[in-house]
Amino acid sequence: MKHLTKVLMDGGSGLNIMYAETLNAMGIDRLRVQPIRAPFHGIVLGKQAVSLGQINLPITFGDPTNYRIETLTFEVVGFHRTYHAILGRPCYMKFMAVPNYTYLKLKMLGPRGVITVGTTFQRAYECEVECCEHASAIIAFEELTVIKEGTTKEAPSSKLLVGSFEPMEGIKEVLIDPSSSKGKVVHIGTMLSSK
Repeated sequence: MKHLTKVLMDGGSGLNIMYAETLNAMGIDRLRVQPIRAPFHGIVLGKQAVSLGQINLPITFGDPTNYRIETLTFEVVGFHRTYHAILGRPCYMKFMAVPNYTYLKLKMLGPRGVITVGTTFQRAYECEVECCEHASAIIAFEELTVIKEGTTKEAPSSKLLVGSFEPMEGIKEVLIDPSSSKGKVVHIGTMLSSK
């Protein structure tokens, strides 16, 4: 089994999350994912997310001299990520683990004493920067999508050819010379935008 090197330990999350890309990278067959399409909130800020399904995977903490293995249930999601997985409260409860966010340590009881899992502040900083860059890219993409939709709505109709003089709705006929009996008129649009 491959190692998950970038795992977010989130004591505020009520779910364990596994990304579909991570399953692919680990060589786990998608047929093992049980289709349960239950929506949840809080992963994508302000939006509802829908799981592709659930999968049970054995997770190991420790080293060959002192380790614990427990099977965790993960919600599999299909959106892009900066982490390989998010381990939430269900993981803490199953392993009876205690996190210390100040020292970036996670401790749990193993068969031969306490198992301590940790990282460096440098590695945590690198993950945070990558996560912020990813979030900025998503926000920029969403802003561009909104701008594109707004531009499409304001664009002239493709039915009208450039230079055509087909009558449109909301036009008014105005006499060029009211004193003339020839009745020459000009057509003026009454529904022009303020732009």
